[in-house]
Amino acid sequence: MQINDFIVWGLLATVVVYLIIIYNHLVALKHSVSKAWANIDVLLKQRHDELPKLVETCKQYMQYEQETLEQVMDARRSVSDAQQQGDLGALGQAEGALRLGLGGLFAVAEAYPDLKADDTFQHLQARITGLENAIADRREFYNDSVNINNVRIEQFPDLLIARLFDFNAHDLLEFADPELSDLNIKTLFD
Repeated sequence: MQINDFIVWGLLATVVVYLIIIYNHLVALKHSVSKAWANIDVLLKQRHDELPKLVETCKQYMQYEQETLEQVMDARRSVSDAQQQGDLGALGQAEGALRLGLGGLFAVAEAYPDLKADDTFQHLQARITGLENAIADRREFYNDSVNINNVRIEQFPDLLIARLFDFNAHDLLEFADPELSDLNIKTLFD
């Protein structure tokens, strides 16, 4: 073999190793997005299981607030449906409605001193608030993972490997506008 053959084989080996590194990195990013979504999914399911308990506890005290309670349960169903369908757009809308409903429920609960003093209510309120905070944290991590993935599959030379092996972009998890705006508590008491 001549020295030129060694150079060609060396360059070819370097290119192959580089492409393998790119592929493996893209696989890691894809699984990072999946893991981030799984973390959100677990928290959504935990919250889904806690909401009926909260509504039942509230029903014992809030006989005249059925509309508020139904709004929370309808939003819960919408979140569950969107989650099962894997529709992030619908999930974002449903999450916004659910958070608005929960905010309204907790605000209305202020008018019921017996409810506020109930140990079960206090526990469920703290649990759901903790889950909401955890969902927000995991949502941020998920969106960061999605952003890194989406940028990498559009950059050259990763773009070539991403297209060759069908690595896809993912959607960000964005909540609906109602969650982003301030809750006007005064309207809940009018």
